Amino acid sequence: MTTRSSKYVGVFAALVLILVPAPLPAAQPQSSISASTQRSLADVLEEVTPAVVNIAVRSRHPAETNPLYNDPFFRRYFDLPEQQQRLSAGSGVIVDADDGYILTNHHVVADAGEIAVTLKDRRRFTAELVGSDEATDIALVKIDADKLTALSFGDSGALRVGDSVVAIGNPFGLGQTVTSGIVSALGRGGINVEGYEDFIQTDASINPGNSGGALVTADGLLVGINTAIIAPAGGNVGIGFAVPIAMVSAVMEQLIEHGEVRRGRIGISVQDLTPDLAEALSIEESYGAVVGSVEQNSPAAQAGLQAGDVITAVNNRKITGAADLRNRVGLAQVGSEVEIEYLRDRVRKTVTMRVERDEASAKSNSMAARLQGAQFQDAAGNVVVSSIEDGSAAARSGLRAGDVIVAVNRRPIATVAELTAALKNAGGAIALDLFRGGSKFFLVIR
Repeated sequence: MTTRSSKYVGVFAALVLILVPAPLPAAQPQSSISASTQRSLADVLEEVTPAVVNIAVRSRHPAETNPLYNDPFFRRYFDLPEQQQRLSAGSGVIVDADDGYILTNHHVVADAGEIAVTLKDRRRFTAELVGSDEATDIALVKIDADKLTALSFGDSGALRVGDSVVAIGNPFGLGQTVTSGIVSALGRGGINVEGYEDFIQTDASINPGNSGGALVTADGLLVGINTAIIAPAGGNVGIGFAVPIAMVSAVMEQLIEHGEVRRGRIGISVQDLTPDLAEALSIEESYGAVVGSVEQNSPAAQAGLQAGDVITAVNNRKITGAADLRNRVGLAQVGSEVEIEYLRDRVRKTVTMRVERDEASAKSNSMAARLQGAQFQDAAGNVVVSSIEDGSAAARSGLRAGDVIVAVNRRPIATVAELTAALKNAGGAIALDLFRGGSKFFLVIR
């Protein structure tokens, strides 16, 4: 009994030794390890927020009056203000610390009489307008200052839905504000039908006053300029838009060089490649633009493009559709060469052609430039010049506040919209039929 009992006692002791937990090693502070390898967003923002500025604009707008007061006959009996001062605020982004270049939106500085820039350190400067482009809603201003902080450009083409982004701006004039979110969608359009659009959509809160501010990645790179919101109630509803920095950069280069954007063309009309078209053409591609027509003697015609060709890439970068192709070609430098990849009879081909200037766009810009400084208003079936800025192109052309315009190049007009359309279609000189002080005038603007 004693021997067997000793045997069992030995086995039991062994089991006890196995079951008793061994002392654990000292716990390592894992949070300190992750903290040393992961950079805080607060640290990133300390570096980038000094590059985002407040922009205050003083502009002149026609004074709101009774439509009868716009009649030259009645106007002489009333002492009415021609214009009233208006203040508005927006945001901007310093992108060149040496030359003081600041990106913002066209609609922020449109009709500006004075542009004031306030930095995060509260220094205030008067800015010079370098150039502005309504079609992309991008403008460039410049200040003479030292010790500026500029943002570095990121790659907006590499963004993916779900990437974290931060919007920085001056909403409602409250002062610099930071909001965060994700990229909700890419390649959005349809906000401005006549514009050049490729918007980044984000749910980072963007409110009035954020316009012209920065959309940056989590590592502090500038990927967009905040430009628009969908806000039925007048505030943020989680749908905001930014112009991608790839498009902004192309616009900025032209504004610095020319003071305007000189748009390019290759002489084709295109439409999106739809599944039905792809099936009809017996191709497997789900992206691209189908050539509808080719203008004679255009760069595209000289390069051999034909109706029915499916353009799939420009300069080795895929295009998503007709709007994307229009953006790429329209913002290419006039005189530069573009490489077009296309499909014809399911055979992939590549051709190079030189971009020529879009004269229709240039003509439209020229018309607008010659009447710059004039404000127009609908009034009882006529178009009235409600105000003229002193020293402006419109003033030098001979146009006067109170003039009632009834025709452009002998074509009758009754609304400001009809005036705008007539000016876009005008070529060479502009002949205006107008009434001034009860007398009929014929004014030619060259």
